[in-house]
Amino acid sequence: MQNNVRKSPSGDVPEIDPTSYVNPSAVIIGKVKIGKNCYVGPNVVVRNDEVDEDTGKVTAVVIGDNVNLQDGVVIHALAGTGVTVGNNTSLAHCCVVHGPCKIGPGSFVGFNAVVFKTEIGSGCMVKHGAVVEGVDIPPGKVVPTGACITSPRDLGLLQDTNTEQREFMEEVVHFNVGFSQGYKKV
Repeated sequence: MQNNVRKSPSGDVPEIDPTSYVNPSAVIIGKVKIGKNCYVGPNVVVRNDEVDEDTGKVTAVVIGDNVNLQDGVVIHALAGTGVTVGNNTSLAHCCVVHGPCKIGPGSFVGFNAVVFKTEIGSGCMVKHGAVVEGVDIPPGKVVPTGACITSPRDLGLLQDTNTEQREFMEEVVHFNVGFSQGYKKV
């Protein structure tokens, strides 16, 4: 096991597909599953080590295929909860994804955004500096830069993604999945 991929105190060991790349400065701890062709950038922390007192178990953090976790991303889950990041999703620099949380496939979470106690639908764009807490976002929506979405009435602020935004999200995934293979060759 690499020094930056660590067993939790409860004995859970991360599972990382061999086609994925984890930067040496990233830290992956506990019950974490990382899918195929993922890129885990510098200073990323994926830590899942909180044991549910009622069940004695840890719910997994599951990162799908072709996901990129850019520099400084933090993923963690409260005891008894998990995080799921769908395939072909980008988590941009320094965002925080805290469970309980699900992010649907083909989504994008921007720089310094925070998502907590939420389900983000597929094909969503949570823009830079936005906060989503305790409200589920329907598929194909855009959370504007700096928005704070914390109640169902805030959903009225959200527009549908447009062609340019969807193309951007696909391009970011494509570019960063290339990193996963490129860095494995270095």
